[in-house]
Amino acid sequence: MNPANNNIFKDIPEQLPEELIECIFKRDTIRIERIISKGHITPAGHWYDQEGDEWVILLQGQATVLYEKDNQSFALTAGDYLLIPAHTRHRVEWTAPELDTVWLAVHLSQGNDSAG
Repeated sequence: MNPANNNIFKDIPEQLPEELIECIFKRDTIRIERIISKGHITPAGHWYDQEGDEWVILLQGQATVLYEKDNQSFALTAGDYLLIPAHTRHRVEWTAPELDTVWLAVHLSQGNDSAG
């Protein structure tokens, strides 16, 4: 693998009609994504239910993540992180509409998991 010098805050589009999800690293059982939200939420009625664990940290901005079980919500600000265990149904309820909310998501799987 060639060394790369990149910046998580670089090349964020001015206009984000949709949430931006970019895979920045993938190998075997790990996938790391940069996610940029600006007022984006999970579509109504949709719940993420992933095969593997996901560890996510909010690097910039604000967001609220909701777990379906027990209707438990997590208000996140810069520096907050969350481990979402496999098959924990969840959704993004809110992201700050006036800020670029920058997430780093680490997806862990037992094999070739391509769930997002």
